[in-house]
Amino acid sequence: MTNPKNKRFYGWIVVAGCGLRHFANAGTLLYSFGVFLPIICERFGWSRAVVAGAFSLRSLLGGLLGPVAGAAMFKFGARKVMVYAAIVGALGLAGMSVISEVWHVYLFYGILVALGGGFSAILGIMTVINNWFIKRRSLAMGIALVGGGLGGFVFPPLIAWLTLNIGWQPTLLILAATLTVVAAGIGGLIIRNRPEDMGQVPDGIAVEADKGTETRIAQSPRVYQTPIDWEAKLAMKQPTTWLIIIATIASGFTFSTLLAHQVAYLEDVGFSRLIAASALGLIPGASIIGRLAIGALATRFESRYLAALCLTAQAVAMVILLNATTLPLVYLYSALLGIASGGLLVIRPSLIGGYYGRTHYSQIAGWMMPFSAVFGALGPIVAGAIYDSRGTYYLAFIITLVLCGVGAVSYFFARPPKPPTTSQPLYQL
Repeated sequence: MTNPKNKRFYGWIVVAGCGLRHFANAGTLLYSFGVFLPIICERFGWSRAVVAGAFSLRSLLGGLLGPVAGAAMFKFGARKVMVYAAIVGALGLAGMSVISEVWHVYLFYGILVALGGGFSAILGIMTVINNWFIKRRSLAMGIALVGGGLGGFVFPPLIAWLTLNIGWQPTLLILAATLTVVAAGIGGLIIRNRPEDMGQVPDGIAVEADKGTETRIAQSPRVYQTPIDWEAKLAMKQPTTWLIIIATIASGFTFSTLLAHQVAYLEDVGFSRLIAASALGLIPGASIIGRLAIGALATRFESRYLAALCLTAQAVAMVILLNATTLPLVYLYSALLGIASGGLLVIRPSLIGGYYGRTHYSQIAGWMMPFSAVFGALGPIVAGAIYDSRGTYYLAFIITLVLCGVGAVSYFFARPPKPPTTSQPLYQL
């Protein structure tokens, strides 16, 4: 094996590759749908509810595929899985350019794009970053995930401009080509699965003769790192795992509900559609701050406390929204929600990696995904049903506020699981 001291650490280049992939994935597969929805409905005369169902199917199927995607990455490596999945996602986008029936939308977007995103997007990035970093895991995760926020900021207006100038069908083909070149091509050439594949070690820190890498790096008095690599079956039996899942359900339910109904709520209370839409667009932009700031803080402070703080911030954002009567309050709500949501996106994978290690990370994280996917898909439906029956979103938003509190408490008590081969954790809480 090559001495890692003689080579420049490649991990930060991997972070750049992951960020580039996430930029392309998020911009083409996720944030593009809202721009095309009214265009497709007007072109074919389909209802928005019917077409939006394909988006819900994509979200649900993408999450339910988590265990399968995790197992595939464990067996074949995350890099190979992400490359092939990006190609499948690109085929789904290209297929959307030739739709003529509603079921085509469900096939190309609801299924093929779901396969591309489920096997290619965030789980793969989290797995690769978790392999390359231990001490700086959260910081590297935050930097890589900034790509998704930038994708959400850049692609929607770009797509809108392209549809106006060249049409929606050529625009979809351009997005498919972009995803193929950037996510499957450039990202695939840059990314490597593990530092050991290049004769290096996590964080670029050489292993001392009498200490393993993870044991040596884990000596921070505040940030816990597992002394062993947990197997997925054992990890899923830990109460800590289920506290993390409960907290993830709470944040996912809240965020999906607000994304779906925030604009309608703000219009209901007297704000213009332009202001409501601009407030929605501020959320992914503000999330970049949360991804970077929380990613940096988590290298020094325990992730579960930061996660609890982020969910508390989401609850405060909900209170602001319910009392927003002026434009500054609306933008304060969006900024706070975006920062908190961006921080949670970084904290959760960092927490799982710190508690359960590198080897089986993709499997463990994959088994957690279906829970957040199901409840994330239910959030907009429940809120819509409450509005239809009561004529107001008030009760729905109170439910999300309570869930944020439950999630914050769950993260706070999600202590490091006791390793089965040791009598004590690495530090006492």
